[in-house]
Order: sequence, then structure tokens, then C-alpha cells
Amino acid sequence: MTTMTETSARFREFKMPDVGEGLTEAEILKWFVQPGDTVTDGQVVCEVETAKAAVELPIPFDGVVHELRFPEGTTVDVGQVIIAIDVAPGSGDAPAPAAAPAQEPVEAPEAEAEPKGRTPVLVGYGVAESSTKRRPRKGAAAAPEAAAVAAAVQAELNGHGAPAAPTPAPAPAVPVQGGRPLAKPPVRKLAKDLGIDLATVVPTGKDGIITREDVHAAAAPAAPEAPAAVAPPVASAPAVAEAPAVVSDSARETRIPVKGVRKAIAQAMVGSAFTAPHVTEFVTVDVTRTMKLVAELKEDKDMAGVRVNPLLVIAKALLVAIKRNPEVNAAWDEANQEIVQKHYVNLGIAAATPRGLIVPNIKDAHDKTLPQLAEALGELVTTARDGKTSPAAMAGGTVTITNVGVFGVDTGTPILNPGESAILAVGAIKLQPWVHKGKVKPRQVTTLALSFDHRLVDGELGSKVLADVAAILEQPKRLITWA
Repeated sequence: MTTMTETSARFREFKMPDVGEGLTEAEILKWFVQPGDTVTDGQVVCEVETAKAAVELPIPFDGVVHELRFPEGTTVDVGQVIIAIDVAPGSGDAPAPAAAPAQEPVEAPEAEAEPKGRTPVLVGYGVAESSTKRRPRKGAAAAPEAAAVAAAVQAELNGHGAPAAPTPAPAPAVPVQGGRPLAKPPVRKLAKDLGIDLATVVPTGKDGIITREDVHAAAAPAAPEAPAAVAPPVASAPAVAEAPAVVSDSARETRIPVKGVRKAIAQAMVGSAFTAPHVTEFVTVDVTRTMKLVAELKEDKDMAGVRVNPLLVIAKALLVAIKRNPEVNAAWDEANQEIVQKHYVNLGIAAATPRGLIVPNIKDAHDKTLPQLAEALGELVTTARDGKTSPAAMAGGTVTITNVGVFGVDTGTPILNPGESAILAVGAIKLQPWVHKGKVKPRQVTTLALSFDHRLVDGELGSKVLADVAAILEQPKRLITWA
């Protein structure tokens, strides 16, 4: 069943679906269509960001876009109408979209009552009931009088202090869409960082779109002669005071709204840290032979076309250690007071992305050969960097690896991914003096840290797992004898 409702035989509305496992809201990142555009069944109309990932939404029917209910950057609750489609264009004059009050974002009009029960969503997903209310957006449009005054002041500033005409022309109206001035997301972010209200900025871009230069111009301090130049058009001192304060680039603080992936990370880490009793153990190991194996695998014809690096061997070593100590691969069921042992390994790989830390996992990693594991790792990293990781790819993990060594860090005390039993942190591999066969020699050395849930994993079990991983990395031939 699709996320839509019929307002009439001609117009259909598409609702924000639950795009992943009970999420209650999503932010509209980008619209790919505008009113008047023709769309077809299955065409992607927008990209949204949930607490887990960025997802593209397809429209489930043909027609012409009648109205976009929310602008880019708005957080919308699951079940709210986000777009209206004219499925029978040309059959009559379409009613004009209702205008929203200037002080508030556009609200979706009420659709006809639907049968009670499960909210319809995109095929393959369910939706959890929620009382979550849509968060009000900041930065409501300023009063028309204040905007006009500020625009007039800015026009004078742009003239570099040139004398004003005796009777100043009224400030041009700022084009708006959905109750907001027209501007691209990066420009909106720049304005927010600089403390500029876009409603007071005079647009110079095509079709009345506000550009980065317009925002910088609005943030620029007045020239020394500016007070005399701008005095004539200003009606009174209180009118100037109504304009928003300008925050310069040298501001001592920047406030960033917590939402999307970052909000989910914060909630998950706090929940994990204060729910699961963490224990972390460390071991420093000589991985010289592992590094030689990596070099040999890069030349192996069976590994052609896949990325080979130390993380591949470390992942395989952890899978072998779990096979030898299966009790570590478990979860704690608080509701039923049970330990749930997993007979499969969904291996999570922590990945730093522009949207924050995410942990997609390789499904059934325990069944994969080394070439298959290398291919899966390569796809996981590429997808994460492109911001295309799906919510399903981040669900169901059992054990995770985080490679802090890529940042030059020796090791750390990682926090468990919620619902998992253990996480292995891999430090930087460095050439260090090491006692080898009774002599001090330069060897490739790294430090491993294993954090585990002490409700599930006793110290003995955690130590065995960590020791097995270290032993394999020191003598990689154990991958054959122990696997």
C-alpha cells in the first residue's frame, strides 16, 4: 500500500512514509520537482534524511505536481502530506494552493478521514505509532515593514555610501516559496551561521533566488560614512532596531541544531553507555606478518578487482575468534530477561561520513570467503561515503569493528553499538622497536581494544576473544588452522 490519500478524483496527496523501522520523522533535504512538473509512477521526487540515513522517495502515481507542502530543510512527521499531485491535468482549473501565515511554516491541510488502524506507508515498511509533534522551525519571517526597511538599508550599503535619493524607492518584494524566501540549502546554512534573517536579504539571483553573495553583503559591516548615507531612508531609530543583529565570522560560538543522524548517534550512545556495563581490554601485537600477507594478497589473482587492506585480515581474524568463542556473539533481552545467542554474525564497520558516524553491517559475514568479505567491505565503505547507506544496512548488527588507526590514533575505549555484545577498536599500525627472537628489531605494531557488555561477556570470555584476534594477526597462518 502506498503512502497517499485521495482528496478528490483528481488530486492525490503523498504522505511522509516510515522509511525505516519505526522512525517518526524525517527532514526534507532536497526537492527534485517543482509545481507544474510532470511525474511518473516510481519517479524520485525528493530526498529525505532520517535518524539513520538519507533516502530517496519515489511517487507512486502519474500526474503533474500541484503543490509542495513543505520547503527544503523542514522536519516532517511520518504521515504528514508532503506533496499534492494532479492526476487528471487539463480537466479544469486547479485551485490555488492555500497560503500559510507569514509567521509559521506551511502546514499540510487536513485530508479526508481515513480508516483507523495502521498508517499506510511505502511497500515493505511498517510505521510505529507516535505522539511526536513536528518541531517548530526557527527563523520566522520578519514583519513586512521591518523587511522593507532592512532592504532599503541594504540597498544603500551596496551603493558604498552613495547619497540617497530624496524619496527612496520601496524595497523590492522578496520572492517566497512555501512561506520562505528562495535560497538553496547551503545558502540557508550560511545565513544561519552568520545570524542573517533571509527575509531581510535582497535577492540578486535568477528568479529572485538569494545567493551567497547576497548573504555576505547583508552581513558586511557598514562603511564609515554609512550612518550619514542611510539616515534619510530610515524613518526612526526603533525601526532599525527591529532588524536582526549581524553575527560576524569572528563570532566566538556557533550553534548547530541536533537532528537527523547526529541526533540518533547521541541518543544511541547515551543509551548504550548508561545501559550496558562496559569493560574494555587492550593488547599490543606485532602484525609484521599480517602486513606481509596483505602485500601478498594484493598480488593474488583470486583477489583481483577487490580492495585488500589490513582491515580485511582483521575482520577475518575477528570472525574466526567468534567462531572459537560463540558465546560472545549475543544480545541482552531486557524485557524477557534472556541472553539471546546469535548463530550468525552481522559484522558492523563504523564509518565516518559527512552526516556523522554510521555503522552499516555485512550480513552473514561468517559465511563469506576472504574474496567475498573483501568485496562486501569495499561496497559498504563506498556506499557509506556516498551517503547512500540504507536503514536496513544498519539494522541487525551483532559485533562491530572501528578502525581509529586511520586517524593516527593508537587506540581507544569504544562504546558498544546498541544491541550488540562487543566492539573491536583497531589502532594505528606503526614501525616500533620490538623484541623479536631475543633481539630488539623494528616491527609493525598495533594496539587492539575490545569493549564488551559485561552482562553477556565475562572477563575470561572477552580476554579469549581478544587474545585469539591478536594471535591470528601475529601468526596469520592460524586463519587456516583455526577456521
